[in-house]
Amino acid sequence: MTVERADILKESSTTIGILCGAGAAIFWALGFTAARHGIDIGFSPADITFHRCVWGGLVLLPLFMRDSMADLNGVGWFRGIVLAILSGPGISIICYSGFLLVPLAHAGLIQPSCAALFGILLAAIVLKEPVSTHRVLGALTIVGGLVVIGGEAITSIGAHGVAGDLMFVVTGAFFATFGMLLRLWRIDAIRATVVVSVLSLVLIPIQWAFTGFERMVALGIWENLLQAVVQGILAGPAAIYLFTHSVVLIGASRAAVFPSLVPGFTLLVGYLALGIVPSIPQLLGFAIVLIGFRLTQKP
Repeated sequence: MTVERADILKESSTTIGILCGAGAAIFWALGFTAARHGIDIGFSPADITFHRCVWGGLVLLPLFMRDSMADLNGVGWFRGIVLAILSGPGISIICYSGFLLVPLAHAGLIQPSCAALFGILLAAIVLKEPVSTHRVLGALTIVGGLVVIGGEAITSIGAHGVAGDLMFVVTGAFFATFGMLLRLWRIDAIRATVVVSVLSLVLIPIQWAFTGFERMVALGIWENLLQAVVQGILAGPAAIYLFTHSVVLIGASRAAVFPSLVPGFTLLVGYLALGIVPSIPQLLGFAIVLIGFRLTQKP
């Protein structure tokens, strides 16, 4: 292979990696926006959690059954259940419940920001990774942005707004813990996605027994199809696959910037799709958080 051809292939791989990472961020933003829309029209958090977790599990079930099921494809039952709580039904029900209390922008800003903060903290404490000065400054800057958003919750929304924000803090911690455990247990993201998605199928009998499907049926096929596609496919397995593929093509350090695009994409998609105009504190918090994200990416 000539040097020129190698350079072209490298440039092509980089471009594809960037597109995959950006696509994952857009899909995650779509998930937040669709959840906001779903809550507004009458879906319950449990209904959206069902759409988020079940359809991906059904799609990936043949892949799961192809491999060894006795130990969850090498992941193990204990680890599989923990990962499912952190990235499947557990994180989903808390996240979508937060939309009952606070606006879309709070979810799009707080959850990714807290995922980054807790990710840095867990990497240092559990994985013993060195933390640079830039990352510490970035983390403190992100906290500053979150304080601005939290201030809006206190002054404009009330006590229930603080509770909603805390739900997204918890889900950010869940996602960070999920990522840390994948590295600690050396489980690749694709295998984890398959296991988590299939374990989430337990929601079918739970939904049937406790809440039923009457409300979902009453909202019509198109609204349910929207949630099934956006939550169950795009914001779930598709986003994880694109992000993982981006890591493979351009490296983990460069791909780590893409989750920082989620707040901006959430504000943009929320405005274009739902007509939600961000408030001044939300825009200010986003700007501060974005600076913090940028600092955390420096070595």
